[in-house]
Amino acid sequence: MTPVFPATPVVNGPHLSTREAAEIIGVHQRTVIDWVQTGKFANVYIQSGVGAHGAFKIPEADVVGFLASKSASWDERVRQAAQEWLAARTNDGEEAVHYLDLEDFHFENERIPLKSRQRGIWKPRSLDAALSITTTFRRVGKERPYEDEVGSDGMLRYKWQGDDSDAADNRALRRAMTDHLPLIWFFGIAPGVYQPVFPVYLVSEEHEHQQFVVDIDPQLGVLNGDDLDPQELKIAKRYGTRLARTRLHQRLFRSSVIKAYGTRCAVCNLKHRRLLDAAHIIPDSDENGMPVVSNGMAMCKIHHAAFDAGILGIRPDLIVEIRRDILAEVDGPMLKYGLQERHEQKLMSVPSQRADRPSAQALEQAYMRFKIA
Repeated sequence: MTPVFPATPVVNGPHLSTREAAEIIGVHQRTVIDWVQTGKFANVYIQSGVGAHGAFKIPEADVVGFLASKSASWDERVRQAAQEWLAARTNDGEEAVHYLDLEDFHFENERIPLKSRQRGIWKPRSLDAALSITTTFRRVGKERPYEDEVGSDGMLRYKWQGDDSDAADNRALRRAMTDHLPLIWFFGIAPGVYQPVFPVYLVSEEHEHQQFVVDIDPQLGVLNGDDLDPQELKIAKRYGTRLARTRLHQRLFRSSVIKAYGTRCAVCNLKHRRLLDAAHIIPDSDENGMPVVSNGMAMCKIHHAAFDAGILGIRPDLIVEIRRDILAEVDGPMLKYGLQERHEQKLMSVPSQRADRPSAQALEQAYMRFKIA
C-alpha cells in the first residue's frame, strides 16, 4: 500500500528544518507523491513509526532540486491538460459543448469532470481550488439564479454561492484568486449546452456585493507599467477589457445562434459548422444591433457576405430576395444555384423555439436597407 504523504514531511540535513520543508512543499503534496512513485526522489524511503502510515524521508538535496526545477504541480498540470483537452474539442473555444462531454476528461487515469451538474462553482476533490465556474442558461424573460454583472470598470463579475463568504465553494474560488490559477467559465447557451471561455482569472473580490471580479483577457496582466504612465495604463487596460468583452459576446452570440438554427444555414441548409457564421440582422455597429438570437441568423459564409453586401435580402415573412442586377448576371454554378435560385424561396431553416426566431421588426429594418441599396 502506498503510504500517505504526511502534512509534515521528514527531511534529512541540517539546513532545512522539517517545519520549513513542510511549509515549502506542503502545498505540492500530490506532485511530491508523483515524484516518489516515479523515482524522481530516488533516495526516498519510508520511515516507520511516524504516524499511522509512516512517512517519506526525503534527502534535503532532493527537496532543493524540487524547488529549483519549477516543475508544474499536480494542480497546474491538471488545469493545463483540461484546457488543452477542451480546446481540442471546441475548436479552441469557438464551439459549444454538451455537459455530458465535460464528464469524459481524464488525467493520468483519473476521471475529473470539468464542471458540476448542479453547482455553479466546481472544485474537484483532487484540487485545492476551483477549476471552473458556470453561468446557467436563461430563456428569454427568465432570470438566472445568480445574475453576473459588468461593473463600472468594464470587468465582469461572478457572484458568490449563497450569502456565506466562508462557504466551501466561495473558499475554493478565493483560493484560485489568491494563487492566480486559471479557471474555465462555462456560459449556458441552451439546456445542457455550454460555451467555454478559458482561461479566465479572478483578480479581486467585492465582499459588499458578494462577488468576484473576473479578468477574461489574461493578456492585460502583461502590460508593463514601467513603459506607460498611470493614465495610459488605465486607458490601455480599459480598452483591452472592452475588446475582450466584445469577443466574449460575439462568441456567445455565434454559439447561441448556430445552436438555435440546428447548425444549418437559414438560406440553403448547409450544415458544416466551420462554414457557418452568426449573421446580425441589424448590424452590431447599430445601437439596436443587440447580440441576441432574435437579431441573428445562421448563414453560410457566402450567404452571410451576400446579406451584408445588400445582394441578398430577407423579407419579414422569411422569403429570400436577390437583388435584380444579380438576377440578370451570367456566371458560374455558385451564382446560379447558390444565389439566383434562392430568389423568392422561403428560408430553409428557422429555430424551433419561437423566441429564437428572427425578429419581424429587425427583418423589416434590414429589408428596407436592402431595398434602397
